[in-house]
Amino acid sequence: MDNNERKGKEHKEKTFSRRDFLKTSGVAAGGIVGGSLLGGLVGMEHGSNNAQQPESATGSDGAEGGQTAQAETYDARTFFSRSEDFETLAAATERIYPEDDNGPGAIALGVPYFIDKQLYGFWGANGTDYKMGPFRPMASDTHGRQEKLNRGDMFLLGIRRLQEVSQEEHDEAFHNLDEETQDELLKMFESGDVEVPGMRAEAFFSLLRNTTIEGVYADPAYGGNKDMQGWKMIEYPGPRMGWTNDIQSEEFQSLEPESLRSYQGGGV
Repeated sequence: MDNNERKGKEHKEKTFSRRDFLKTSGVAAGGIVGGSLLGGLVGMEHGSNNAQQPESATGSDGAEGGQTAQAETYDARTFFSRSEDFETLAAATERIYPEDDNGPGAIALGVPYFIDKQLYGFWGANGTDYKMGPFRPMASDTHGRQEKLNRGDMFLLGIRRLQEVSQEEHDEAFHNLDEETQDELLKMFESGDVEVPGMRAEAFFSLLRNTTIEGVYADPAYGGNKDMQGWKMIEYPGPRMGWTNDIQSEEFQSLEPESLRSYQGGGV
């Protein structure tokens, strides 16, 4: 077997294993528990319980040059003023997208900071949404979004209700619970078995899950997907200005991902 055949075989095996991971995890298909993202990911074993140490997502590892500049976007909260709220958020995102043999989890990818950054801005305030009512927060999903709350309010209310349920059921902070117990509580929210004033528990869980996945795969310029590790796991090359040099090659091209930062200059 020559070098080209060996490289082709190795790439094929690598590609299929990662595609199988996405199918198993539910990232490609979405959904709810029992064929869901949480159902597929939540039981996976991974290393230490990183959810108890959200500071590990800061990326302040003493690296030089561009890595240090990039890491600075992860290490400051702008929306969550209470540490306990942010710790609960971090723990919940890590259970939705945990670290395992395929790569880093939500915390290491900077997802909690991505969510914090998005909630602090225009998106968190539902800046372009119609806001005049009528409001029917308990209406069916088929009626569209019916909450009077904006996304920032939904996150704060949902996260704090998750803390309350954790204390009521286990007399312990959510981020201090073992992973299996955390999963049980998140499933209660997903199935709507918890009452949350002003909104449906499943609406909060859906928002939390979707935003977590967005933080894993969004361009790092938005605050998540640290070091493009989310893209590297699925071999996504990122947004590129052109493909001319690559498409003219008769050999398979394996490209390192590039972020929007590559075209903005100044390391911003």
